[in-house]
Amino acid sequence: MPSWAPLSADQLAERQRGLTEEQLEQRRIVHVNPETVTDVSATDIPGHWGPGQDDSWNLDRFKQNLQIKFHQNKPYDAAFSLIGVDASIANAYRRVLLAEIPTLAIEDVFIFDNTTIVQDEVLCHRLGLIPLTGGYEGLRWLRWYRKPPPKDDFASQATWPYDVDENEADSATPNDHNTIVLTLKVECRWATEEEDGRDGRRLAKEGETDPNLRYVNSNIYAHQLVFEPQGEQAQYFDAENAIQPMNPDILIAKLRPGQRINLRCHCIKGIGVDHAKYSPVATASYRLLPDIKITTPILGADARKFQRCFPRGVIALAPDDAGSGEERAVVADPMKDTVSRECLRHDEFKDKVQLGRIRDHFIFSVESTGQFESDELFLDSVRLLKAKAERFKRHLDELEGGR
Repeated sequence: MPSWAPLSADQLAERQRGLTEEQLEQRRIVHVNPETVTDVSATDIPGHWGPGQDDSWNLDRFKQNLQIKFHQNKPYDAAFSLIGVDASIANAYRRVLLAEIPTLAIEDVFIFDNTTIVQDEVLCHRLGLIPLTGGYEGLRWLRWYRKPPPKDDFASQATWPYDVDENEADSATPNDHNTIVLTLKVECRWATEEEDGRDGRRLAKEGETDPNLRYVNSNIYAHQLVFEPQGEQAQYFDAENAIQPMNPDILIAKLRPGQRINLRCHCIKGIGVDHAKYSPVATASYRLLPDIKITTPILGADARKFQRCFPRGVIALAPDDAGSGEERAVVADPMKDTVSRECLRHDEFKDKVQLGRIRDHFIFSVESTGQFESDELFLDSVRLLKAKAERFKRHLDELEGGR
């Protein structure tokens, strides 16, 4: 049988017979030494361990090893372990999370009046980076808006009519199916006794320095953006499902009496590849699970010193099984370790501990900006990667067919 041939579960067990569980587990470890990191490359490659074993990819083995364990699942902050996949797959999920899941953000800002000290370009940039949220059903319902190229980009202008999807002829025109409208119209003024219950001018003469007491609308916040539903949008973005900033207290600008802002924002769907404002996550990262093996018992004062070499909670002290009456160091929670290698700086510990990371155990941290929940974003990344793989496979079939 060739080395690349798929094996059944029974054949796989037969090929790996004679290897201890410890030997198989050792293959998963990336060793962390005092000044180097070794065994970083994956070894599950056909023929790597010689003709006696076949390490080709096997569906039954993959199903058996694949695990997902959630450690924290808050709506906008999830942490979970993805176990049993190659680093290339885990990294693909991370990159899809950052750059390929579509979200809604402010794209065009039409400024009718801006007498503040904030330049128009800076104001537009600040607005574009405000995370938005709304009803999930409506956000999924929104279509793509095909933005026309700049007038000075003559190459794009020449191909523009041919780039528009024939099935979405109106995708190049803002409408209620692809564009969300937000408005902001505010003006700063002195507080008055009649309207606000206080006289801002009198307070200023008395020495009051708080602008929130002296003026009205001295600070413009994200919650002052007003959603104006267009056409069918009222069905999907009603009441609590209305489009609004995720954080209502994001400061947009500071005003003083006589200054005003009057603008209109068009929000469209986009992906992080085009601009970071479309990224659905604030962070999407992973790290490998630390592996700490105490090869020789560490007792007494050395155990307490060894415990201080790690973050709190990683190493615990337990009674010595040998009955010496002293405490010994045991590994309590390796997930809390940062693999600082501090313990390897001390000569008394160098030959008593082995540090490493488990190469196929990825601890993911996904922090959503608020438009979608973190666990749902990860599922979206799985769906997107699956769709890309199917599309690639379809193209290969077309190449083989000569099309």
